[in-house]
Amino acid sequence: MTDTPKGRLVALEGSYLTPSFEHARVADAMRTGVITCPPDTSMESVARIMATNHVHAVVITGLAGGAPWGIVSDADLLSVAADASERLAGSCATEDPVMAKPSDRLADAVELMRERGVTHLVVGDPGSDHPIGILSTLDVAGIVGFGRG
Repeated sequence: MTDTPKGRLVALEGSYLTPSFEHARVADAMRTGVITCPPDTSMESVARIMATNHVHAVVITGLAGGAPWGIVSDADLLSVAADASERLAGSCATEDPVMAKPSDRLADAVELMRERGVTHLVVGDPGSDHPIGILSTLDVAGIVGFGRG
């Protein structure tokens, strides 16, 4: 039970369509699709992208040095917030982001997040590792809080 803005108590229950944490796969929790920008995008613009799309991570494409892509998270943004207009996304991106596959057990992905100290995993296509989605701690919370199947 929880209070609503009007003071009524409402029972928050899970869904029979959402698997329990123990049975969930990354595909059950992840957000499909990625929001991207080029490496020469200012971190100020990355902040706008995050705020506009209500996301906490942006995939950076075409990084210098040959890396095809990287990721900038909200934590990266916080570390350069004071000079975000002068900093570029490519210089702030993690070039070797932590990855998962859609078929991975969610529990294993959570353990990987804990071990590596990250709040976002890039979900890669099983055949190519090309980014197809993002798994965040909030996505995991949805399964933990509402999963029943």
